[in-house]
Amino acid sequence: MSPHDIGRWRLACQRLSAPYAGSAADVVSHLLAVQAENPGQSAWAVATRTTRRDAADLAGLLASGEVVRTHVLRPTWHLVAAADLTWLIDLTAPRVRPTFERQLTAGGWSAADVDRAWGAVLDALAARPDLTREELAAELAARGTTATGHELMLLLGYAELERLVCSGRPTAEGTHTYATYDARVPPTPQPDRDEALARLARRYLAGHGPATERDLAYWATLTLGDVRRGLAGAADDLASFEHDGRTFWHAAGDGPPAGGPDPAGHLLQILDETYRGYQDSRMLLDAAGLAPAGRETAIGMAVVDAQLVGSMRRTLGARARFDVAPYRPLATREVAALHDAAERYAAFLGLEADLRLADG
Repeated sequence: MSPHDIGRWRLACQRLSAPYAGSAADVVSHLLAVQAENPGQSAWAVATRTTRRDAADLAGLLASGEVVRTHVLRPTWHLVAAADLTWLIDLTAPRVRPTFERQLTAGGWSAADVDRAWGAVLDALAARPDLTREELAAELAARGTTATGHELMLLLGYAELERLVCSGRPTAEGTHTYATYDARVPPTPQPDRDEALARLARRYLAGHGPATERDLAYWATLTLGDVRRGLAGAADDLASFEHDGRTFWHAAGDGPPAGGPDPAGHLLQILDETYRGYQDSRMLLDAAGLAPAGRETAIGMAVVDAQLVGSMRRTLGARARFDVAPYRPLATREVAALHDAAERYAAFLGLEADLRLADG
């Protein structure tokens, strides 16, 4: 099993190559959580994994509440099926909460201040749900609490981890809104901690495998001890192999695809699950070690045959322009694969594609 083989396997497991998922709901459920700091970019991250590639698919799920955009797993946004959200927050929030608590305390907020602000937020949302962050800031100010910018983001992110609020129906322009948690997330029977750890291991590896225990610990902000408990609890549904001194876990019965990925090329955000879904073994995506150390500052990635071949910057105007800076000279077939990827991405945006390659 070579690094390239594992990369191709992950691409298929993540539904970035055939077989695709049937819908946005299938993608979110299959991956369990999709990082969604940038709503527009994450919409493509979901759509590119489906047979439909229709922005209305995910938009409808967010409007109905079947999928929620909220803080979970790590102190950042994710798309999660509402049916999975409560057990996922209960399992992973204890190690994430301190990040919000420390930053609010450093900003002069006491526990009483936070509770008072949360009460005002809940009162405002009970009276008028689906408020934007700016509208909530105004509601808080009217109730005697000043919270704007980064402080308001921390306050609301912390409230999400406490299962007080989550995403509401987006505005007509697609702006994120908030609603009370209970109004958007239906109550469902919850597993105990050991069952939840096993479920997490099973679901993460079904959508991200093959991956290491440290990949899962990073992704879910859990201790290695908890991850190992989860792997043990899900052992009947998992298999593993050794590579480069590490154990890689995957769903039992799953295996590497035959031949190269279809399609071969992808233009993705740097936050895509194929990159951000791992840490310990993330750079199997760059088996040749060509990506520069500053790649994290790039807006996006150009991927061909499950390997990074360059950075990508997207600019929207009359056309969808994709500027790719290759890490090495590209073969004709690789350039063709990136043109195909640009055409798919631009079609999703309702624009014509304009792919530009810098000298590589």
